[in-house]
Amino acid sequence: MRPSPWPLERELGMRWYASDEDGIGGSLRTSPGDFVVEEIPLPAKGGSEGPYLICLLTKKNWELQHAVKEIAKRLGVSHRRIGWAGTKDRNAVTRQWISLYNITPGQVAEIRLKDITLEPVKQANEALSLGDLAGNRFAIAIRNCTAAGTADLAMQVAGIDRAVSAGVPNYFGIQRFGAIRPVTHVVGEGILRGDYERAVATYIGKEFPLEAEHVKEARKAWLESRDAKEALRTLPVQMGYERAMLSYLATHDGDYAGALLELPPRLLSMFISAFQSYIFNCALSRRFEDGHSLTVPVEGDRLLFANGRTDTATKENAHAVSLHIARGRCGIALFMPGRAPFSPTSHGERATGALLAEYGIAPADFAAASAFVKTKFDGAWRPISLATAIESKVEGNDVALSFTLPPGHYATTVCREFMKADPVRMV
Repeated sequence: MRPSPWPLERELGMRWYASDEDGIGGSLRTSPGDFVVEEIPLPAKGGSEGPYLICLLTKKNWELQHAVKEIAKRLGVSHRRIGWAGTKDRNAVTRQWISLYNITPGQVAEIRLKDITLEPVKQANEALSLGDLAGNRFAIAIRNCTAAGTADLAMQVAGIDRAVSAGVPNYFGIQRFGAIRPVTHVVGEGILRGDYERAVATYIGKEFPLEAEHVKEARKAWLESRDAKEALRTLPVQMGYERAMLSYLATHDGDYAGALLELPPRLLSMFISAFQSYIFNCALSRRFEDGHSLTVPVEGDRLLFANGRTDTATKENAHAVSLHIARGRCGIALFMPGRAPFSPTSHGERATGALLAEYGIAPADFAAASAFVKTKFDGAWRPISLATAIESKVEGNDVALSFTLPPGHYATTVCREFMKADPVRMV
């Protein structure tokens, strides 16, 4: 294991690398075509007939929520009639599946949006929802790597290939928290505490170095004055979510809960899940800081099998568990807390419990957030190790990577292991 030197990664709980190899440096996403992701659909999702039109959406340099809103606008329908299986990065070329309620292929054919294509595929009797996919295929180019020569770069890549095949920390990547402004978990913490003013103030007012100066100035001015009408005059039109909350506050001064409810429900739910993700990252890093590994179980560790079954590591089954882990039949998991009762017993659960205590958040707070957001946050087990076979190719100072990941796992978690670079070079 090797510690990350980058303050932003450490702040988001991503404090360790699996490999001791030096990083290859470089940059991701020098153009959207350097980061290509394609969803692998579930077989026969939703049957073959019904009111939902399943389409293949190909987009370049579009954030998904904005793309959905523009598609809905062109169709003249509510964005709530559009479902999807997975969220994808903005600065990328993505091919993913969406469902459209009560829309015909002819209507889809009339849509004209730059860098977006929609291809009707079939009818279904169910809408797509988050997680309705088998996985994702990635083709990624890391440009301008810093090794001395192609031979040295190839040796570094080969060493890191082996580490990723064996398993790296299954962190939630930086885009989970906001690529340019990693604040979603802080907004989620505010909602969980019932501090809606803090949640809104963070989302609208917190500035970050990568933002344009006029945007940072507009955020700062609103944070200091709380003058919603003035902020609407200075905040760029494309900042639709901030402007939606400000428009509400302009006529409902001080109603921060109401301002949050102006946001799409799925975006609201992402704030809570981002806080869950942050707790997971921090608990996983504490495991390494306490001297434990990704693959050697500690007594009491929860084991997660491919079919969703869980078990517990004990002194008596230690040898059998080690064999199962080595053969890829199961992995060690950490709990992502939610509204379900939580009584820590294992090392990992105690780390999660201690983090929740630090923030003063309990299952009842997740229950209250569930009622507010109208999304269930029951908690879930997540593997601590991410392992995948990598196809890599070195061309000059560039490295091309191809690999497949299960749903909910992050390509940037793989890329950071290769690069070991400032995370702002990955967004």
